[in-house]
Amino acid sequence: MTVRVGVIGGGQLARMMIAPAVELGIDLRVLAEAEGMSAQLAATAVGDYRDLETVRAFVKDVDVVTFDHEHVPQEVLRALVADGVQVHPGPDALQFAQDKLVMRARLTELGVPQPDWAAVRGIDELQRFIDDHGGGAVVKTPRGGYDGKGVRVVHAGVEAEDWFAGLDEGDALLVEELVSFTRELAQQVARRPSGEIVAYPVVETVQRDGVCAEVIAPAPEAGARLVEVAEQIGRTIAEGVGVTGMLAVELFETDDERILVNELAMRPHNSGHWSQDGAVTGQFEQHLRAVADLPLGRPEPRSPWTVMVNILGGPAEGALEDRFAQAMNEHPEAKIHTYGKAPRPGRKVGHVNVTGDDLDDVAYVARAAAAHFL
Repeated sequence: MTVRVGVIGGGQLARMMIAPAVELGIDLRVLAEAEGMSAQLAATAVGDYRDLETVRAFVKDVDVVTFDHEHVPQEVLRALVADGVQVHPGPDALQFAQDKLVMRARLTELGVPQPDWAAVRGIDELQRFIDDHGGGAVVKTPRGGYDGKGVRVVHAGVEAEDWFAGLDEGDALLVEELVSFTRELAQQVARRPSGEIVAYPVVETVQRDGVCAEVIAPAPEAGARLVEVAEQIGRTIAEGVGVTGMLAVELFETDDERILVNELAMRPHNSGHWSQDGAVTGQFEQHLRAVADLPLGRPEPRSPWTVMVNILGGPAEGALEDRFAQAMNEHPEAKIHTYGKAPRPGRKVGHVNVTGDDLDDVAYVARAAAAHFL
């Protein structure tokens, strides 16, 4: 019988699940936040994912529920589970992607390497942490931040005064040591409810203005120890928090050769877009396999190198569609993916994947093809 998978959230991640769902014979249904969103081709409902009755109405005709984002409230998720709905990943796992303080505490219990951290409730507590950590720190809002939002580098407690003023009674901010790192990495794993896990190669991510700009797969100059440690971290977290579906673990490689966990995402992730064209099983197909508890696909690369370049902002004039012909003509080896979004400064509106044997050539073509859309 056809498996019916309901995706809450109508963004580009849901959009990119549509093609593999068709290939796998899965009936994909999407609850979009508004009309005309990226995943409108599969949007069977439009409504507020924070409203329990709206979500209940959506899930009554699906076999399993998954997500385009991690923002569905815990009370909604737990009500669905109480109703007998299959939710993957479930609320017990998603809480660690929804609240960074909860995540840090759990990773500490698991013994996973991470930056020194603390929960701080006022300027004086933050200042003491800064003084104890070389005069600088990273402050984060525990909930809701992404793509550099909700993150500040500070050198004095007063620099977060406005954030403290906005806290509800009993709440705290997360402060972390300001890590001296040589590069950022990402480790993806997939886990199905029955426990099977597969790991993708660790990749290098390049951030600009707090937003992922490029991904190189696999990470260049990744020795056997780095590969082993990154994969073990991913597997430990997936099993330790009970993830079902895709898990992305963002990592720092420090200048003293440590590998530290930065953040988690429990869904397909920007760091895995390369796998659509560069791996035997892309992350969107893998996520669907995992949440439907189907056998997982092989995660190995198809080529020695894949480079993914995000299209950020889009053209200042005209539409993305106007740029396809020239980009395809000049770079026929490039795989172009757009999200059905209107251009806007800083917005992720698409990405380009290029695979090949020579990293310099692959990176050049990916960047050149993406540049046609700017």
